[in-house]
Amino acid sequence: MTHRARHDEREDSSGTSAHVAGRRAAPGRGEFLEFLGLTLAAGAFVLFVTRPEVSEGLVRALAARASAFVH
Repeated sequence: MTHRARHDEREDSSGTSAHVAGRRAAPGRGEFLEFLGLTLAAGAFVLFVTRPEVSEGLVRALAARASAFVH
């Protein structure tokens, strides 16, 4: 997973960085979103490998939308 650097905090500060005033943090949310993104990327990769016509259809749909914006 991704390495996250810790910000400089005073040693006398008790608790986690989520408890420090002025910070909004949801514990575990970043890891869940990262897992969800990796799962979606892996699923898309498997879909494009097993069903190449899906990627061709996606390219055609994107090209059609792009040409609609030009006209």
